[in-house]
Amino acid sequence: MENQAEAMQPEMIPAMPANNVVADIPRVSIQAFCETQPTANAMQSAMGDRRFSKAHVDIQLGGAAAATQWFTEAATPNVLIVETRASADMLLSELGQLAGVCDGSTKVIVIGHVNDVHLYRTIMDQGVSDYLVAPISELQLISSVSSLYSAPDAAPVGRVCAFIGSKGGVGSSTLAHNVAWAISELLVEDVVITDLDLAFGTAGLNFNQDTSQGIAEALGAPDRVDDVLIDRLLTKCSERLSLLAAPGAVDRDYIVENDALDLILDLIRHSVPTVVVDLPNSWSPWTRETLIKADEVVVTATPDLASLRNTKNVIDMLKASRPNDQPPHLVLNQVGVPKRPEISAGDFARTVSLDPMIVLPYEPVAFATAANNGQMLFELEQKSKCSDGVLDLAKMLSGRAEPPQKKKKGLAPLFEKLAGKRK
Repeated sequence: MENQAEAMQPEMIPAMPANNVVADIPRVSIQAFCETQPTANAMQSAMGDRRFSKAHVDIQLGGAAAATQWFTEAATPNVLIVETRASADMLLSELGQLAGVCDGSTKVIVIGHVNDVHLYRTIMDQGVSDYLVAPISELQLISSVSSLYSAPDAAPVGRVCAFIGSKGGVGSSTLAHNVAWAISELLVEDVVITDLDLAFGTAGLNFNQDTSQGIAEALGAPDRVDDVLIDRLLTKCSERLSLLAAPGAVDRDYIVENDALDLILDLIRHSVPTVVVDLPNSWSPWTRETLIKADEVVVTATPDLASLRNTKNVIDMLKASRPNDQPPHLVLNQVGVPKRPEISAGDFARTVSLDPMIVLPYEPVAFATAANNGQMLFELEQKSKCSDGVLDLAKMLSGRAEPPQKKKKGLAPLFEKLAGKRK
């Protein structure tokens, strides 16, 4: 009897993998009709995620019945999310009524309380885009909506890596340029550096390039921005590294609009795997939005009090604004300046509640020589702690970082070493 009972139980829908890659959601309208408060709360939290920043979202209570009544007199959105606590038969009936008032182009996501793979297949066969089983998490919702606009055969979308310094002179731009070079030359991946320090940007100088207006021209004419214009404005530094340079001039005022900058970065990220964004050390609405929307954020700091305060403020803001993303990456730079009182790396980490990913020692001669020659640090000194740190950060940002190996216990390491000598 127990075997018969087990055989009669419905097959469960498999859970979504935890490491699902989630892309940004385009400018679409999304309406959600929830029946339970936990689902509404999860929906509200998910819609506050950075990936929904371009979408227009409206959340209401009432479930599938309320949605059917609502859309008898209103146009349906691009994406409709409905929750229902109905049984399998009633759920199919509710969806049939909803289909009668929905536009054919509307994508529908159903949140149900019946975990049955046969019901799932029936619903999907009727044209529903996705079926989620309550209770749901924020990441499930984000992934489900994102997958609607991520075709399997579509070209991959590059990652935006934003670099910002805790204050001026901490070496954020130098680090950004060296990491971009390492990704392009050592990891053999296409990279575009976008220098957003319009008045004082140094990317052109560091790569010994005579650049044009670059990013300033694109920001000044957002209605003309397309792939052709971006390609014309890029300065090619090597086979795999290009630069969208800043003018580096103070004879004019620069106005940066969020929408124009979003458009430029979206166009670039569809053409290369990695976009390194070099942000200025000046706080503004567009700087904040760029940090929040970036896939990866690197904060460079030095071991002093002002840098500590600013770093904590930036990290706290990013953690609060990006609850579904990993924390920013902290780089502690210029450590060990002679005769300078410094905050230890441990105290720095405890104060900002984040361990530094890499700690770079003070090497003024190497960095100054490389900058004056228009070279990268790795070209000048391959074997140094700073070069190793830059390469480690490049691997991590490009997804090439190797997992730390567990130390073998006992005498195993000794036996392996002796075996190697015999060979």
